[in-house]
Order: sequence, then structure tokens, then C-alpha cells
Amino acid sequence: MGGSLTTHVLDTARGCPAEGLQIELFRIDGDKRVALRTLVTNADGRTDQHILPESEFQIGVYELVFHCGDYLDRFGVSADSPRFLDLVPLRFGMSEAAHYHVPLLLSPFGYSTYRGS
Repeated sequence: MGGSLTTHVLDTARGCPAEGLQIELFRIDGDKRVALRTLVTNADGRTDQHILPESEFQIGVYELVFHCGDYLDRFGVSADSPRFLDLVPLRFGMSEAAHYHVPLLLSPFGYSTYRGS
């Protein structure tokens, strides 16, 4: 079995999946961030395809960037200037060829993540 990467974004303030949230994936190569893809969450708060499919999986350091500010704007969450949460970067390592699931629990003033199953 090869490795892969998925996510699930839940809006904990509204109590629902975060639909339409843009996510960027980068591979960290030394001091460089190499853009791999940009996806958008569906009605279930997931992407329609793996963020990093088995065919492209490599052990290494990656970064997901969640565009939370744009998502919150669509639901009328007032934006201070500057907004408390806008872009939320999560940098993490994948050390074996396994399925990695990195969910994001989001509210206008906080977030949490973990290695899911």
C-alpha cells in the first residue's frame, strides 16, 4: 500500500462541514515551498479527490494552507483589520507510506488539527 493524504474541514461555529474552502498543498524542499495543487472542499467539507494521491506520494515535509478568511467572509463573519484567522498553514511530516488524514476544526477565532485515521 502506498501513501496518500486527505483532509476534512468542519466549521465548529456553525456546526457543519466547511464547503467551498480553498486548500493549497506544498512540498517543503529545503528552504523552498513547492506548490503541488489547489483544491476546494465539497458539501461534506472534504476534497473530491485525495489531496496527495498514492501515485504522487513521497515521504517528506508538507504544508497545507487553508484559506479560512475567504471562507468566513462568505458567512458574514465580521473581519477585524487585520483578520484574526486568514490563511492557516499546517506544516507536517509524512515519514512512512501510509494514509495521512489531516482534518481542520475551524471557528472564527480558533482552530485545531490532529492526525486522523
